[in-house]
Amino acid sequence: MLRLLNDRVMVKPVKEEQKGSIVLPDSAEKKPFKGKVIAVGPGKLLENGKRVAMPLKPGDKVVFSKYGGTEIKLEGEEYVVLRLDDVLAKE
Repeated sequence: MLRLLNDRVMVKPVKEEQKGSIVLPDSAEKKPFKGKVIAVGPGKLLENGKRVAMPLKPGDKVVFSKYGGTEIKLEGEEYVVLRLDDVLAKE
C-alpha cells in the first residue's frame, strides 16, 4: 500500500446505484462524488514545524470535489488520492 504524505487522503470511490430501467454506457455516467477513506497522511506540516491533525480516518465516508485528486490503480482497484481541501464533507 502507498504511504501518503502530508494532508493527502486515499479514497475508494463508491458508485451510486442506478435507479430506473435505462442503462447508460460507462462514458455517460456521472463521476462518483462519494467514497470510503482507505488511508490518510500524517497531516499538513506548518511553517513552524508543527503538524495539523487529520480530521479523517480510514473507514470514514466522504464527499469530494468532482475533479479533485488524482486517479490511481493499485492491484486492480481504482482509488483517488486527494488533498484534504478537496474533501467537502464527511458522512
